[in-house]
Amino acid sequence: MQEQARTVDRREGPYGEVVLRSRGEHYEIIANGCFLMDTSDGRSERLLIDVAMDALDSRSEPSVLIGGLGVGFSLAHAAADPRWGRIAVVERETAIVDWHREGPLSRISGAALADPRTVILPTDLVVFVQTNDERFDALCLDIDNGPDWTVTDGNSSLYGPAGLAACRDRLKPGGILAVWSAQPSEAFETAMRNAGFEQVRTEEIAVARGVPDVVHLGVRPA
Repeated sequence: MQEQARTVDRREGPYGEVVLRSRGEHYEIIANGCFLMDTSDGRSERLLIDVAMDALDSRSEPSVLIGGLGVGFSLAHAAADPRWGRIAVVERETAIVDWHREGPLSRISGAALADPRTVILPTDLVVFVQTNDERFDALCLDIDNGPDWTVTDGNSSLYGPAGLAACRDRLKPGGILAVWSAQPSEAFETAMRNAGFEQVRTEEIAVARGVPDVVHLGVRPA
């Protein structure tokens, strides 16, 4: 029998309600009533980082932009790999950053946040990719449950033509876009190709029940 969830913290922010709950030894994040992620596994969040590095293995100290701090698995995994250079994390929810800096999620991300390569960018990812001029070797994005299941309506633009074009422009030539999703999306693969990405493919990770988690991948032409 699954243990009952206990609310650890609840905040109202500019994008709605965000809640941190504990369930036994694990924690979970809920945004506007939508389950985002928990600390029970983390394999697919780590895969998000690994597939990007595998594609960039020949580059010296590649930079990575992680979209969404979440429960910290992607950041911690990137910081544990000495091959990465700059590790930038975009997170728009102040509450989530607080839970990592001063709260119970620090057990996952504490060492990564202290890493001199790591910087937290407290802004909205959609705005960042559209307005910032910095380019990265990899964009590893995990801010929704997937292109077809967004947390807020505004996030949907990230997966359309304009958003994908902005992501492409934030990549260096030959850089890789990796997007986490709770289910595969053929329509999103087509959208990536239409936006000019090459070598588009999907990596799967099996889950206990239901369809596998996936990471959608595409490369900006050199």
